[in-house]
Amino acid sequence: MFGRTVSLFKVFGFEIKIDMSWLLLAALITWSLASGLFPEYYKGLSSETYWWMGVAGAAGLFLSIIAHELTHSLMARHYGMSIKGITLFIFGGVAQMEGESPNPRAEFMTAVVGPLASFFLGFLLFLFSSFGEKSGWPVTVHGVIDYLCWVNIILAVFNLIPAFPLDGGRILRSLLWKWKKDIRWSTDISAQIGSGFGLLLIIMGVIYIVRGNFVGGLWWFLIGLFIRSTAQISYKQLLAHSLFNTKKVKDLMVKNPVTVPRSISLEEFISDYVYKHHFQAYPVLSFGRLTGCIFVKQIASIPREEWTRYTVGAVALPCNEEITIGPEEDANKALEVMNRTGNSRLLVVNGDQLEGIISLKDMLALLSLKMELHDLKKE
Repeated sequence: MFGRTVSLFKVFGFEIKIDMSWLLLAALITWSLASGLFPEYYKGLSSETYWWMGVAGAAGLFLSIIAHELTHSLMARHYGMSIKGITLFIFGGVAQMEGESPNPRAEFMTAVVGPLASFFLGFLLFLFSSFGEKSGWPVTVHGVIDYLCWVNIILAVFNLIPAFPLDGGRILRSLLWKWKKDIRWSTDISAQIGSGFGLLLIIMGVIYIVRGNFVGGLWWFLIGLFIRSTAQISYKQLLAHSLFNTKKVKDLMVKNPVTVPRSISLEEFISDYVYKHHFQAYPVLSFGRLTGCIFVKQIASIPREEWTRYTVGAVALPCNEEITIGPEEDANKALEVMNRTGNSRLLVVNGDQLEGIISLKDMLALLSLKMELHDLKKE
């Protein structure tokens, strides 16, 4: 989902990160507030004042989204779910939960608390706005608070739409799950609704674009595309969890993977391995024992003319836990490690013995075949 992210700070132990796409959103919001909304409702102020109000409004939205996602994270932690952190990106923010909710109640409470928090924050800001208006606060302060009041209410209402992966869709899934006792069926129904809602937004976006509102139309189009794709991906992730929950890493690994001897030069490594197999990382063996790993990105920092001087063993690094996993581990653990580290291939190791390699590509291929053959047994 995310590209490059930057860690900002921690709140209650949750790491708050920002995706680079958020900077585009912040710029668009600041511009639209400074050149559109605030001049329309608060006339007679200087251009500089409108821009400061726009910056304050964007910053307030930033904090509002964090508050919304933070309540999700705290409730999820209460029910024993693991939260990787909170990431802000171009379509808002997301609390990154590992795995699914343990039961319908946990799903319901975790989902509903976000909109409730936004409603509550909107109500508090409404009280501040009313008090400030009666107390004669500057129009700049009153204007920003009034904007944040309504944007929190809109955030809450939009998230309550029963379309997965919005909070309303998760609430719907929890109710269906409670009724049918079947999380897969519940996810399928709510994801289909989410996919349909996303398609509706895409169509709306196209209509707006055709009518001349390019920016607004493009925005609805992208949000619809995001909701539709996320809904479909979420269902596939649940199917993957169901399938791999019964598998061990050793059941899915490829035995006798490509390995590199310590003694060959980097020149030989590049020509005989990298250009032949196209992997980004390779296990390094010596007398049958795993002694390290060598990464293509390491070679990029070494001048081309020195490739004949260095051996693989001289530049190989230790194979850490970000690229290794045990053969008896649950296959879902391999997916979690891949998701956390961004590595699509993990070495399956037992002590200093390399037993195989498990790759995301092979796991997804198996899932695709199972789905095509309708051979996915229920949990």
